[in-house]
Amino acid sequence: MVEKIKNLLEKYGEIIRYIIIGGATTAVNWVTYSVLVKFLHLNINVSNTIAWIAAVAFAYVTNKLFVFKDHSKTVPEEIKKIGLFVGSRVLTGILEIAGLPLLMKAGLRQTILGVEGLFAKIIVSVIVIILNYIFSKIFVFKKNKE
Repeated sequence: MVEKIKNLLEKYGEIIRYIIIGGATTAVNWVTYSVLVKFLHLNINVSNTIAWIAAVAFAYVTNKLFVFKDHSKTVPEEIKKIGLFVGSRVLTGILEIAGLPLLMKAGLRQTILGVEGLFAKIIVSVIVIILNYIFSKIFVFKKNKE
């Protein structure tokens, strides 16, 4: 049984780590959004943008260190990866920022835990998490064949 678990972790470790870190990143995003909307009474778009920025900063560090175990060897290489990471997150961030009001206009304004639009935020977040993994795996933290 232990050997079976070890094999699964070896085979799917990166995806498992991504799901865990993705969950933490999503929590940073949702908590930031919820606090800004519920307690500071900021506009949903302003709150969503600030939450996105906080989540991207958290995601870069944690994905680099824990998910993809990336060890850039030079400063230019690191700068390129940061640029690719932020660029890919900008694309999915645009999707998230545009998607939330669109889903709310489509009738998904349900309040969860007293936060308006959290149901729409959940739907958008699931799509964004999947796209972010694909972009990180293929473009940002791709393993070079040496």
